[in-house]
Amino acid sequence: MKNKLIYGLNQADEWTPLVYGETRQDVQARFRDVEPRVLRIFLFDKSGPDTLGEWHVLRHYVQAVLDVGAVPMITFAKLRGIYDDPRAIRVFAEECADVVWSCMQQWGAEEVVKWYWAVWNEPNSTLIGGGLGFDQYKRIYEAVARRCAKWLTPHLGGKKMLFGGPGIEAFQPLWMDWAHRFVREIDDELVGFLDWHTYGEWRREGEYGASSDPSRFREGMLWATHDYESRAKLMSRLIRGRSILNVCGEYNAHSHEDPEVRRRFNYTTFTATFYASALVHLLRGGVDLEMYWSGVDSDGGYGMLDAKGNPRPVFYAKKLAVNHVRTGDLISFPDHHDARFDIVVSRGDDGRTSAFVSHVRDAESQLASELLATLVPDAKTVHKIDGGTAGGLTSAPYERKLSFEGFGVAVVTNRDE
Repeated sequence: MKNKLIYGLNQADEWTPLVYGETRQDVQARFRDVEPRVLRIFLFDKSGPDTLGEWHVLRHYVQAVLDVGAVPMITFAKLRGIYDDPRAIRVFAEECADVVWSCMQQWGAEEVVKWYWAVWNEPNSTLIGGGLGFDQYKRIYEAVARRCAKWLTPHLGGKKMLFGGPGIEAFQPLWMDWAHRFVREIDDELVGFLDWHTYGEWRREGEYGASSDPSRFREGMLWATHDYESRAKLMSRLIRGRSILNVCGEYNAHSHEDPEVRRRFNYTTFTATFYASALVHLLRGGVDLEMYWSGVDSDGGYGMLDAKGNPRPVFYAKKLAVNHVRTGDLISFPDHHDARFDIVVSRGDDGRTSAFVSHVRDAESQLASELLATLVPDAKTVHKIDGGTAGGLTSAPYERKLSFEGFGVAVVTNRDE
């Protein structure tokens, strides 16, 4: 099948290294290396710029997104005030529409209609989004979307706005009700994408019934990447025939509230393996846009880069993906019956054939040479991240075998690189 997925990133909690930091050029260069087509930024939350008093800051923020080759997904999150107050909702909708209008004045309507606009972030989560009921969220969403549509619609040429939400937090009970109601109860013309979020785990070892054995705990997290496929297929079925994009708008290995816990899972080769495995299953599930959380942070436990632009292992996994499993390629998933590996094979119009492999065991393993010979018959190069590369990326001529030292990600390709 043809790969329709496009790659994106979130940038929220620490956005200044991308925009103003002393090493911003290094950070931006790293962003360009992983070719995000969409980069999600936040207003009215996550320490985003004040849209009224700091327009010059917001302008630089958006321009940094454009400079790395992406379009922004501007997330309006969240309403300051009482969620049921009609006046507060009107003021919020007007503030959001002012952002759209100001962006059109700055960058032109023809450019701005290509951008994505999202309302709220995880409204079904009390911790993150305020714990709204869906009826509360619906009133806010429709008010914002209709007000922004007055500026966007005249320039769309009959196309739908790239407007959406709700950024569902999929660890919450009954999260699927939010997806169903969002698609079925909101005016179809106001919905351009359905956004859902999910992580591999939110507990630390031994918490709330989780295994206390670190090895078993990580093994369970990697087994759970199959859930990305089933959830993606469920969302695809829900929006079938509706001209609505299926967006996995936020994911990473771990989302524990303690940054120290997150760092143990999200800053290591394990993270690269988790990302690669989840990506294979998102591809199988038919997602239109994936948005890894997040691009850069200093020590908050999420970023693929630190604040100076130094890469963490998942950066290399993402770079391998965007270089070798490209949008528009023909992709296939070999039926190899080896649970140690998740694999997608990608074929480009230029004759490139690459096998993208995630090794999901913390042990030494070798992928069958006979299988690789059928997947990439003319293989020339192997790129790899694993325990033996200390979290970095190595490249070498392919010598008829692919071995891993613990968790890892690799690409075997017929290109000399």
